[in-house]
Amino acid sequence: MVSKVLIVDDSPTELQNLKTILADAGCVVTTASSGAEGVKKAVAERPNVIFMDVVMPEMDGFAATRELAGNAATKTIPVVFVTSKNQKADKVWAQMQGGKGYVVKPYTADQIVEQLKAVG
Repeated sequence: MVSKVLIVDDSPTELQNLKTILADAGCVVTTASSGAEGVKKAVAERPNVIFMDVVMPEMDGFAATRELAGNAATKTIPVVFVTSKNQKADKVWAQMQGGKGYVVKPYTADQIVEQLKAVG
């Protein structure tokens, strides 16, 4: 089964890096450049997994994940946070928001693929 993946990040470079890694892993990839856009695309496209940045303008990744968790249509979609936030408190908070995985930037392609397999 091919995974449909949504990547949410405000950095075009990060979007491209993740898109390349996940496309090479055989995924169909959609991207969004803000938390609000990510929520809209998740509702419309129902991806199998969402890779979510935390620090974004307007709606951060934690807020977007809470919104997804509160929506019947998207609450079962696993969210993997991909972030530069490396504190234990950030990881605990991410889990409390409903995150199923956590990858710290800079990451390797292997780390992303491992997360994909772990939650997919």
